[in-house]
Amino acid sequence: MANVADEVQGARPPARPRRTRAALWALPPVAALALVFLYPLALVVWQSFTPEDGGHSTAPYAAVLAEASFREALTNTVLIAVGATVGALLLGLALSLVIAFVPFPGGRALSRFIDIFLAFPSFLITLALLFLYGTVGVANGLWTEMTGAARGPLDFLHTPWGVLLAEVTYFTPFVMRPLLAAFSQVETGQLEAAASLGARPWRIVRKVILPEALPSLAAGGALVLVLCLNEFGIVLFTGAKDVVTLPMLVYTKAILDGDYTGACVVAVVNVALSVALYALYRTVASRTGGGAGMRTGGAPHRAGA
Repeated sequence: MANVADEVQGARPPARPRRTRAALWALPPVAALALVFLYPLALVVWQSFTPEDGGHSTAPYAAVLAEASFREALTNTVLIAVGATVGALLLGLALSLVIAFVPFPGGRALSRFIDIFLAFPSFLITLALLFLYGTVGVANGLWTEMTGAARGPLDFLHTPWGVLLAEVTYFTPFVMRPLLAAFSQVETGQLEAAASLGARPWRIVRKVILPEALPSLAAGGALVLVLCLNEFGIVLFTGAKDVVTLPMLVYTKAILDGDYTGACVVAVVNVALSVALYALYRTVASRTGGGAGMRTGGAPHRAGA
């Protein structure tokens, strides 16, 4: 018996050569990643420490961080990101509850459409809002035709409120996707038992459904916060000139002002904030399992049922 075991063990290929071959196979993609992503990022960081008069120091950071425009951009970025995240969480939760638990025709098709919506570019949603609520949009056009006024009353898309509306509209499905997957795991028997005991719908939502959805809600909110922090297309396409965020400030300094060192400083700060929030998102997702629904792409089996 021992001889047979020795022969079988001797027939197995050594573990070290297999690990060596695996490492060799991993080298090309790692090298490509370093060349395409890490090297440009390292150049940005290096340039951020290079003043225009030469040398390397932290003087560019001191100069940029002391600017009022940077503080305003940082404030706008944080406020809009937090506001859009809260709005997306509230709207996403409400819509997910309706799709998952309220019977209506087309509910399953609507839940499938959310997956397609995630692939839409952000500027497309902004253009749609401009078409509806812009100064020459449909809503203002109907108002001028009905009242004979020279212009319509809606002129908010060029303000922070317009940016907030566009971001809430675009990022709400990013909250709904993991929520719908979480709701699909709620046992129908629990809901029926709670209803048979006389619990009202809001109490059922608060006591039975929400505890199951909180991990996915937290993970989805953290992901939306990261995405909103780096959003550039929505702010640009709304034409909100007075709304300057960190990505817009990078664009202004690099393209319009030609201040590449200052742009790199702002970019490094933005990347640092993004990495910190992404680490928070991964921590929440790993501890709560809230990201499982998004990764597996599960669809609610009760939608429209």
